[in-house]
Order: sequence, then structure tokens, then C-alpha cells
Amino acid sequence: MQPSGRRLLLVHAHPDDETITTGGTIARYLAEGAEVTVVTCTLGEEGEVMEPRFAQLTAENADQLGGYRIGELTGALAALSDPAGPVLRPRFLGGMGRWRDSGMAGTPAADHPRAFASAPRTQADGGPLQALTRIIRDVRPQVVITYDEVGGYGHPDHIAAHLLTHAAVDAAADPEVAGEPWEVAKLYWTVTSRGDLESTLAALRGAELPGDWRVPAPEELPAHDDAAITSRIDVAPVLDRKRAALRAHATQLGVSADGAALALTNRIAQPVFAEEAYVLARGAAAPGPDGLERDLFAGVA
Repeated sequence: MQPSGRRLLLVHAHPDDETITTGGTIARYLAEGAEVTVVTCTLGEEGEVMEPRFAQLTAENADQLGGYRIGELTGALAALSDPAGPVLRPRFLGGMGRWRDSGMAGTPAADHPRAFASAPRTQADGGPLQALTRIIRDVRPQVVITYDEVGGYGHPDHIAAHLLTHAAVDAAADPEVAGEPWEVAKLYWTVTSRGDLESTLAALRGAELPGDWRVPAPEELPAHDDAAITSRIDVAPVLDRKRAALRAHATQLGVSADGAALALTNRIAQPVFAEEAYVLARGAAAPGPDGLERDLFAGVA
């Protein structure tokens, strides 16, 4: 496979976020020869688990879940990789275990001294902002993806990743910051289209799902109005890779037998979309005839 010269960087909070929200996009651009870097900010130590066989790994027991999830992330990225190209490997912000999963707001995990969401962005010994700025300048991506301003569903680590990514994109381009500047051409938020959510949930109501799963009402899941969506990426040709990657995150989620839905530990069914939706947060849009971008690199030299 010939490299395309395109470089894509994704910033995610925990292992499994990369596959749930952007797995198809990762697989598609890898298949097209792009250089893809997935930065994960924590090990996901505070996660719940899907099955009793994983129960002793959790933070309140052996506290080994984060280490286990490194293996899951490694397997998921390998599943997303193109057989004709190199295998995508994890890259952790500041190195493995530098910052810890902060848990949901109001939980004791937020007070941990290594909690990612409360870490000062700039520190004498190297804070998250310095770490991500270095990665951006090293990778030199034209396109960067992270979450929207509420982190998709409000998790403190997702919100912190959003704020950090915006700040690091600025810092990487600033000639006053030591090092060679790099200007990112386009910054995107990974989001869910409300129209997609409503139509796919309706289809799931007639699907064969595990007996303890529940199909929610559309308003139970976060989504953006269709008018806010700037970009859609067709991932249907690589859906099998995304489903395999989802299954690699076995501590955190399950996938229905037909691959049409996933569920986290709350057993609420969520669709596995054939298109992944984005909002362009920075940069110049280059929409096609339908008013939407169909390539995140559209308009990028």
C-alpha cells in the first residue's frame, strides 16, 4: 500500500472510545493509506465490567482493569488495521498510566492525584498540554478529531480531552512555544446525528438482541441536530473491522449477533452506524453537492 500523505490524529479519553465513536473512520483512512495516530489519555481504570469473569479487575478490587484494557485497545486497533498495511498501535498521552481515569463527576475517583480531568494542563514535570502539543508537532496531522464541548455524554475525561485538544492545536501552531510550529488544517468533533439515531433505533426495536438489553427512546442518548452535522464518513465497507474491534473491548461492551447494535454495561442498545458523523470545529469546510463533506481531508492541500 502506498502512503497517501494524509495524517489523521484522534484524541480519546479511554480505551474503547476510539472504536465506538470513530472506529469506522480509523479503519477507512487506514485502508486508504493515511497515517493514523490514536492518542488515549487514560487506561480506563474506573470502568465497570460487562461480565462477572472480569469483576476482580475493577478499581475497588484488584485495580488491574487499566492494564487489561491496554490489551483490549491493542487488539481493537489491530482489528481496525488494513491487512495490507502496518498494524496500528496504541499511543498513550504522557505514556502508559501517566494520567488516570477520573470516573464520573462526583465519584471518589475524581480526587485521585493522577486523575486526568483535574490535572493542571501545564506542569513543571510535563502536563497534558505539553504532552499533546509534542505529539501534534511530532505527527504533524492535517486533521485532528476529538469530542464536542460536552464530551459527547458529559464524562469529565471527555470534556477534559475536548479542552485539551483545542488548547494543544493552538499551542502547536504558536511560534512562541518552544519547538517547530505545526498548524492543523481541520479540527473535528465526533458526534451522533439525531436523524440517524432515530431511524436506527426504530430498526433495532424489531431486531434480535440479547434478552437483558433495552432499546432506548431517542432522547435518552446524546445527539446533534442534523443541521449541525458538517461531515459524514461512509464506513459501510469497513464495518466488519469496526465490529471486530468492538468485540475486542469485551470488558466494556457487548455486540449483538448480527453486529447491528452494541451495549455498554447499562445494557442499553446503541446502533452501530454505517456512517460516522462529525462537526467541523475549526478550519475551512469543503462540502460536496449535498452540502456535506464526505472526506475529512476535503480541501486540505
